[in-house]
Amino acid sequence: MTSTRNAGGSGIRARRILVAVAAALVAVVGVSALSGFHRQLREIDPSGADAASELTTPAVVGIRTFAPPAGILVDEDLEYGVRDDGTVLTLDVCRPGSTPAEAAPVAAAELTTDGAAALPAVISIHGGSWARGDKANADWRNVCMWLASEGFVAASVNYRLVPEVRFPAAIEDVALAVEWLRAPEQLDRFGLDPARIGAFGGSAGGNLAALLGTRGEGALDAGSRVAAVAELSGPVGLTTDELAADGASTWLRGIVATYLGCEADADDDACPQATDASPAPFIDASDPPFLIGHAEAEAVPLGQSRRLAANLAEGGVPVELAVVPGAEHSIGILDEAMRARVAAFLHAHLG
Repeated sequence: MTSTRNAGGSGIRARRILVAVAAALVAVVGVSALSGFHRQLREIDPSGADAASELTTPAVVGIRTFAPPAGILVDEDLEYGVRDDGTVLTLDVCRPGSTPAEAAPVAAAELTTDGAAALPAVISIHGGSWARGDKANADWRNVCMWLASEGFVAASVNYRLVPEVRFPAAIEDVALAVEWLRAPEQLDRFGLDPARIGAFGGSAGGNLAALLGTRGEGALDAGSRVAAVAELSGPVGLTTDELAADGASTWLRGIVATYLGCEADADDDACPQATDASPAPFIDASDPPFLIGHAEAEAVPLGQSRRLAANLAEGGVPVELAVVPGAEHSIGILDEAMRARVAAFLHAHLG
């Protein structure tokens, strides 16, 4: 009996050794696999002109007339997701060092868990034809800091760009950024109110902000829904019929076709993503209030913004259309007067 037990014990020990060796091998293989995966991760890191703002003029116009005050806090390159293609998505958070004196009183329901006043947030979406631009170039960093100076927590996002991706990658990314900001750990980290998250964008970023506002339906305090949208100069009607009706340039039609992955001037039936990438088809009365800004003679036809404003009004969505003279584009029209109007709109709807 004793020898039988000893033989069994030796067998058990042998099996345990084999299991341990196998586990070690699995661990080594797992680490190697993870290392291989991490070697393929890549950030969106445009260089040179690609990182520049969509403002091509060297003139001090629009957002360039804003001088950031002291005390703005900036958290750079926070990871908000990793896509299946290995792209690491990042954003910068700009926040006020203290609550502005002019901020409205905060209701008890709008307090954070530690009793501090919960802050509204704004997702800031850069332009650049969906193909270039960066959250932290000088102009969009200024946008981020301007929003923070107004008492908002601003999240300036990078998203995947053409030609590596086509629609709907960019809108999926900015929607994920809203979801990330609304996650409990971020609400606690930045002291946010999940019901008061808005979106601001210019040019291609204006298209994405508008689409973020109309996609989905129902309550504006969950998922990727936003409670207010302010967008400037967005190309928001991407079908061939709409672009033709507005007299869009060959340049603009080409940019849109490349973004959508369609032939330029393709029949709308042959490019259904043109409708899916336009905000108007998704409008319903549950959508958030909109402020749309546009210059009279800029590269994106004014008809684009006028049509979206009309569609929103017809759909029962509160909308303001601000048309300014001149030919400046996107945040090139974000001068002191437009900043005051956008800020007033955001404060009215986000607090």
